[in-house]
Amino acid sequence: MTDGTLPIPKAQSPFRRFASEFFESWIARVALFTLLAIIVLALAAPWITPQDPYDLAQVDVLDGRLSPGSEAFAGYTMWLGSDGAGRDLYSAILYGLRISLAVGVASGVIALIIGSLIGLFAAYAGGRIETIIMRLVDLQLSFPAALTALILVAILGKGIDKIIIALVLVQWAYYARTVRGSALVERRKEYIEAATCLGLSHGRIVMRHIMPNCLAPLIVVGTVQTAHAIALEATLSFLGVGLPQTEPSLGVLIANGYEYMLSGRYWISVFPGLALLLTIVSINLVGDRLRDVLNPRLSK
Repeated sequence: MTDGTLPIPKAQSPFRRFASEFFESWIARVALFTLLAIIVLALAAPWITPQDPYDLAQVDVLDGRLSPGSEAFAGYTMWLGSDGAGRDLYSAILYGLRISLAVGVASGVIALIIGSLIGLFAAYAGGRIETIIMRLVDLQLSFPAALTALILVAILGKGIDKIIIALVLVQWAYYARTVRGSALVERRKEYIEAATCLGLSHGRIVMRHIMPNCLAPLIVVGTVQTAHAIALEATLSFLGVGLPQTEPSLGVLIANGYEYMLSGRYWISVFPGLALLLTIVSINLVGDRLRDVLNPRLSK
């Protein structure tokens, strides 16, 4: 028998509550599953593709510009066709996704670390130091990102490492401004004053107390900037100043098919372009949903 009292519901963990709110949107579910599928396919490219499109020993020029569904000289079917060099587009797209995702994530992580540290230092130091740092941030953000990246790559040269350095130099200011704004709010709260009165070191106050409360906006900005970095890399590679022809890149693949568009061989540019679009849209939709969940006041 019961005493007539109602049972107390068990408290839901923060992670479960976050996941429940995130998956309430069917658009977010589709975007996340699409993004995960793209990542898995890109990572598994060496095992699920019929050729390494950038190994000259596996590429035959006789297979150049084959339409989707054609049979290659080696006997396998090219479901998405081939480009002018005879590379299987399905294989080239998956290998290109590996580079695009690697460039986006690597540049985003490095820029996040550098920008976060600069933003935290500016907010905590205050005064003239903060003014100087934020003027540099404003100067950086006043220039178009694509133009800045184009100039940097022209100076640094081609290559994956050069692209990552250029994208880091373009993106760090976004993270610095975001963290500085969040850190200023936390800097004025009572628990920071209490930690200061207790004699805690500045480094411990910044990294143990202020930084964790700045992670929510950083996650949202990080997803958006990752998509932005992937788009910028593809743009630079399309213009011929990004990755060289010997490196797998969606931007290079789109550029390779541009000259064949008017002759009816649309698939050389269209399929890599669709893969790039799907990747960027999926990341942006996931970022939008994270923003709504982490800050409900911004949700529509």
